[in-house]
Amino acid sequence: MKIFVDENIPSMTVKALQEINHDIIDIRETTHKGLSDEKIWEWVRRDGRMLITTDLGFATHRAEKHNGVLIIRLKKPNRQKIHERVLKAMLRYRAEEWPGMIVVMQDRVQRVWKARI
Repeated sequence: MKIFVDENIPSMTVKALQEINHDIIDIRETTHKGLSDEKIWEWVRRDGRMLITTDLGFATHRAEKHNGVLIIRLKKPNRQKIHERVLKAMLRYRAEEWPGMIVVMQDRVQRVWKARI
């Protein structure tokens, strides 16, 4: 899958996703650190990438056409917990399920929206 990783996702997660053959753009590896949410959204839609972030604001795009959004929202986040929740979600859903879907992984529950486009 083509994935865009926001700067709040651990580097160990990026490496793990690359090891299972995902095409990753990590914003930290670009000259666009600190890019606004609007510009990130334009970028992921233009490139046909799934977005992985901790920014719940991206859930507002659930009625729009996109290639999937994974949002990690934990009460006491740390790199290990974020990493585990990302990998759990990536293993739970197949690549073909992600387009139009927004998944919010929380400590004990998850919320899922699928766009009706």
